[in-house]
Amino acid sequence: MEQTKQKENRQVLILAVLPGEDCDDTIQDLNDEGFFVTLLSSSGGFLKKKSTTVMIGAKEEELDEILAVIRRNARSRTETVYQAVPPTCDSNCYSGAVFPMQVRTGGATVFVMDLRSIEKF
Repeated sequence: MEQTKQKENRQVLILAVLPGEDCDDTIQDLNDEGFFVTLLSSSGGFLKKKSTTVMIGAKEEELDEILAVIRRNARSRTETVYQAVPPTCDSNCYSGAVFPMQVRTGGATVFVMDLRSIEKF
C-alpha cells in the first residue's frame, strides 16, 4: 500500500532550454495548460544566442503533457550564419570574405530529474 502511494506521488523537475524565439509561445502555452514555470536566462554556447531555461516542478503523470507542449512550440530550424574566412597572407592583407553556412538551430533540450519533494512556502 505504501509503495503504491509513493509511486502515485512521484514528482519530477523539468529543465527545458528553449531558444529565444520559441520561449514566449511555449511559456504561454504551458501557463494556459495550468503549468507554472520559473525562468532562468541563459545563452547558447555555439551561436551565443539568447535562450531561456524553463524550470517546472510537476507530478510524474503530468510529464507527457508538458513534453507535448514543449515539442509543439520549440521547433528546430535551419539558419544561415556567415563565417569569416581567415586571411591567407601576412598581416597587411585583409581577405574580408565571408561564406554562408547552414546550421541547425532551435528546438529544446530537456532534462527530467526525479524529485524527492516540492515545497512551497
